[in-house]
Amino acid sequence: MKSVGEVMGIGRSFQEALQKACQSLEINRNGLGADGRELTNQNDILHSLENPSWNRLFHIYDAIKLGIPFKTIVEKTKIDIWFLKQIEDLIKLEKRIEKFHIGNLPKELLFEAKQKGYADRQIAHLLRCLESEVYNLREEMGISRVYKLVDTCAAEFEAQTPYYYSTFEYENESKVSDRKKIVVLGSGPNRIGQGIEFDYSCVHGVLAAKEMGYETVMINCIPETVSTDFDTADKLYFEPVFWEHIYDIIKHEKPEGVIVQLGGQTALKLAEKLERYGIKIIGTSFEALDIAEDRGRFSKVLESNGIPFPKYGVVESAEQALELADDLGFPLLVRPSYVLGGQKMKIVINKEELEHHVVDILNEMGSNQILLDHFLGGAIEAEADAICDGKNVHILGVMQHIEPAGIHSGDSYAVLPPYNLGDFVMTQIEDITRKIAVELKTVGLINIQFAIKDDKVYVIEANPRASRTVPFIAKAYDEPYVNYATKVMLGAKVTDFTFNPKKEGYAIKIPVFSYEKFPDVKKELGPEMKSTGEAIRFIKNLKDPFFTKIYSERNMHLSR
Repeated sequence: MKSVGEVMGIGRSFQEALQKACQSLEINRNGLGADGRELTNQNDILHSLENPSWNRLFHIYDAIKLGIPFKTIVEKTKIDIWFLKQIEDLIKLEKRIEKFHIGNLPKELLFEAKQKGYADRQIAHLLRCLESEVYNLREEMGISRVYKLVDTCAAEFEAQTPYYYSTFEYENESKVSDRKKIVVLGSGPNRIGQGIEFDYSCVHGVLAAKEMGYETVMINCIPETVSTDFDTADKLYFEPVFWEHIYDIIKHEKPEGVIVQLGGQTALKLAEKLERYGIKIIGTSFEALDIAEDRGRFSKVLESNGIPFPKYGVVESAEQALELADDLGFPLLVRPSYVLGGQKMKIVINKEELEHHVVDILNEMGSNQILLDHFLGGAIEAEADAICDGKNVHILGVMQHIEPAGIHSGDSYAVLPPYNLGDFVMTQIEDITRKIAVELKTVGLINIQFAIKDDKVYVIEANPRASRTVPFIAKAYDEPYVNYATKVMLGAKVTDFTFNPKKEGYAIKIPVFSYEKFPDVKKELGPEMKSTGEAIRFIKNLKDPFFTKIYSERNMHLSR
């Protein structure tokens, strides 16, 4: 086994379930096919069929579309021909749709496409129009989602904890109550950069909202986590965390608002659409979320508050990057904006490396905003998590990384509380955390990452959402911090809670790597996350053999 997570799609047919599963993957595909990203090189396709990888399913689609015989595909993949026929049927449907345009598409054909799981985006691609035009057309035609019950009691008696999936038929089995409701967006599939820690936050958030008297509605698509247990939320929609599905559920349930800050970057990325469609975001506003993500705007906040940060710039081409490098100076940390787990982050030390990496980002990610930061070599890295109600701030904990700055926080050994930062540095970290949380008008959780050099604290970034370290701190200190934070999002004040953390000794966050499963992956650590999990270890003091061993090993390894 090599996978680090999985998704599940539920539909009335294999084709609908397959499309939903592909829409859940979060790999910038809108489903299986109909997005213009097919492989057309026969040799590349045949190599992929013979050497299976994560994208082989998409290349099976490409092979059928290209006309490679079923016999060849079956010989190379050993996949039953029934499944291949199902995919072929999707391709035939696409060819029928492509003959029309948005103004003359027959209702029966649109209905068939929706029944077979096609997203509005896919249909828009086939019709050469906008997604919104397809959505408006199916609304005019009365082609709307209905929700079917997955009966947890097998019809023996009425299920008290049912969950639902969507399809395109006529009978709707999801009855909407008149209780006030909150929707919690899940974190989608587990993968490097975003794992089970966000599911932990979603579950505790759901339980807290229940305690506040809300009916809780959970949307997620991952089968192996607690958030999709049928008895966690009052209602579970087992659906892709994909805008079209989410919007239809929100229209159906009419909640008070949506919580996005517990589902990691997956949920956070949907905040802009929620804001645009007039749907209330519970907790920190979209404006504050956007300021934290937009390096230019965030740096202005830091500057106006006298908070130090590394010199930076934003570029849209390799030419601009080379010009800016003269001003910033090497080494540089190069990264695309709005990414997960440090994806495509790299430290570069000269113009040749810079040019190559910027071109690589532009070609592979289609990102038109690339951030360049002057990298503070030899700095100590630390991070803080806090709860804020817009005015009052409670710092949950400050962690110090054993490795120097430059290693992704998910790959670092982190020690709680810090082991040698000193009072002067700790005071700066705490003051800066409070200033940023209040300045962003944070309502809920916030994580801030710091680089410390020559006893001066610089801010690397701030994330006004649950971070991967929140479960670690909650378990280390035996405090239900996500519960408190969710209640703050729903109107409580930080001062309403009595914080009584257990602070005996130290807790160490230990990254877990799966290099034996990925022998070709470089083992050197850097800004792009590689760990697939983490563990926690408690020690009484810094003389503990475990701490002294990892401290010397990690720093010796990195110094080489």
